[in-house]
Amino acid sequence: MGVVNVTPDSFSNGGKYLERDAAVAQGLRLLADGAEIIDVGGVSTRPGVLVEGSGESGAGSGKSGKKSVSEQEELDRILPVISELKRKQPEAVISVDTYRANVARAAVSAGAEVVNDVSGFRWDPQMKRTLAELKCGGVLMHMRGRPEEWRSLPPASDIVTLVKRELREWADTAMLAGIKRERLVLDPGFGFGKNFEQNYPLLKRFDEIHQLRFPLLAGVSRKSFIGRALARHGKDAPVTDRSFGTVAGETVAILKGAHIIRTHDVRACADAALIADVVVS
Repeated sequence: MGVVNVTPDSFSNGGKYLERDAAVAQGLRLLADGAEIIDVGGVSTRPGVLVEGSGESGAGSGKSGKKSVSEQEELDRILPVISELKRKQPEAVISVDTYRANVARAAVSAGAEVVNDVSGFRWDPQMKRTLAELKCGGVLMHMRGRPEEWRSLPPASDIVTLVKRELREWADTAMLAGIKRERLVLDPGFGFGKNFEQNYPLLKRFDEIHQLRFPLLAGVSRKSFIGRALARHGKDAPVTDRSFGTVAGETVAILKGAHIIRTHDVRACADAALIADVVVS
């Protein structure tokens, strides 16, 4: 799954693909490099960012006078990209990275076949019903708290057990709302509400999440915990220097049984996956 962030404040590319043509060109490059899915997102969920939502987690607080990206702005960013990608590559599988039900519906109408929701279908109370109606694929990701709360979250005694328990509960709720089991993929949410130390056991014990009996997605690409592991002279590796560490982390995830890898560096990941697949088969 290749990532195209149509945002001005992405942690990984800082707005490089905010314009439609640049985003479409990047999507086509990722497909040529071996991506089987293109994940298009119009709202950053980097640490500290303010997001909207409702349901279990409540609404955005508006801290520090910051405003979250509006629904219309998100639509204006992603819909032209999705439509143009499908026009140029009709066979391409497009995923939309959104936590808003209305955005999900519009994206599917524009050609997306998968909704990738970092909130686990929880922030927008209409999301589960919408996905059930759309009959599209859904990625249910685990997140602790909200991005603006991550620095103040209480510690988790066993992050893997917590992630498994909550993913099971959230998946059960989604299916009760009408989403078919075979349309769901689970993502443990590396970096989303997990501190540096919690991500390493989550990767080490990734195979335990197979106990839930769903296809699994892993997204470790360029994450902060990769930068921390690659630190030199007391400084974390910057995003631009995390490519090799990213491939190593992605290879571990594949060897632990990940079915989908969400990545910014598709060519390197695809090559690593070919070798890893030979080993596991």
